[in-house]
Amino acid sequence: MQILPMQQHNIPLANSFNMKSTSKILIPLIIVATLLVFLFVNLNDKKNAPNVTFTTIEGNSISMESLKGKMIVINFWATYCRGCIEEMPDLVNAYKQYHDSGLEIIAVSTADDPPNHVLNFSKKNVLPFPVVHDSEEKLSRAFGNISLTPTSIIINQDGQMIGKTIGKLDFVYLHKILDMALINKGAK
Repeated sequence: MQILPMQQHNIPLANSFNMKSTSKILIPLIIVATLLVFLFVNLNDKKNAPNVTFTTIEGNSISMESLKGKMIVINFWATYCRGCIEEMPDLVNAYKQYHDSGLEIIAVSTADDPPNHVLNFSKKNVLPFPVVHDSEEKLSRAFGNISLTPTSIIINQDGQMIGKTIGKLDFVYLHKILDMALINKGAK
């Protein structure tokens, strides 16, 4: 058996290790790694809720500062949004179940939802929590330019945003969070 020196094989290195197949593998790996880092940073980076004041459709003011120490769900919704209307009874039930333990829900209707529709819906459905009409979109901008409904933001007792759901809320998940935060701490 004769062993030839490397230069006598005349096989280019690029052909033996196909660069195209390498990039087909590396690019998706880089994308996945980037997404994982993004998720890790966002899940561990609890941002403070903006220091805003809500003005209810009845004219009452509620500041974020006054809600410290409570679990808060800010629900961006609209009377014309089917998913919003479908989840409203579950929001009412969660409010009734956990409000005395320290939950506050604030329903913020979008600027393009006619104020009289919001008021009528609120009265007709006897919503027990504060309802706000975001006529100038100040609240939707403050909470990260909310443009899709329903969108819910969960804020812990320290005023940190710990969850955001675009679409209908997962109420099993919400109840678990509330049980851990409110009931297990002896608040109920």
